[in-house]
Amino acid sequence: MKDVGLALDRTQPLPLYYQTYEVLRSQLANGIWKVGDFLPPIPDLASRFSVSVVTIRQALDLLRQDGLVRSERGRGTSVLAGKVGVRPLDLKSKVSDLIRLYEDDSPEQEPLDEGVAMPVLSESDFNLCKSYFFIKRAHVRDGMRYCLITLHIEEELFRRNEVDFRQRLALPVLFESVDLTIGRVWQTLTIEKADHMVAASLKILPGDPVARVKRYITDSSNSLIYFAEAYNRHDCVQYRMELKV
Repeated sequence: MKDVGLALDRTQPLPLYYQTYEVLRSQLANGIWKVGDFLPPIPDLASRFSVSVVTIRQALDLLRQDGLVRSERGRGTSVLAGKVGVRPLDLKSKVSDLIRLYEDDSPEQEPLDEGVAMPVLSESDFNLCKSYFFIKRAHVRDGMRYCLITLHIEEELFRRNEVDFRQRLALPVLFESVDLTIGRVWQTLTIEKADHMVAASLKILPGDPVARVKRYITDSSNSLIYFAEAYNRHDCVQYRMELKV
């Protein structure tokens, strides 16, 4: 039986079940678990991670949604896929890293625009909710605007946590919500030229490069509860990756 237990960070807002999911998924990505292997029994995993059985079941549910494992009654949870493919140009590969990356940043309290509107999306591998509240605002780091972002948050979820969503960055608020189970999280990044509106907001020249990030979060029923489109100053984004020798 392989030793997969790793300490979880109980000081961060990311729920324990999602941290456990990230650890197990990382084990798969590193090839520790092979196709056909069985993970330790749920009570053993709960003991190793010092969490409840319910937390382990939630983490395994996310792995099943990824198509990485299968649960068989009377046998346990077996691995369906080998090494997890690496998504190109992710700024961060873990949600916990992403939250930590932005922990010292803050939103400007006065939004540039807001209201109720549906996001304009062509993707179809998730379900749209009935209504969304959007906020367009700038994010600040070390006193400088570095990001222009438009958030679309499922309206009921936004209304329940409106004060927090307005005063803080949205990601920590989402992952602190005890009545919400996160399903999937993914993002894309493209390099584009700043138009006049983006350039004026970020105090750069029109035509300067910007990193355009689209970030998606669904709940356990695959409904899109959060969509963000952000333009980041080119001098505030760095993509670093380790190269194999």
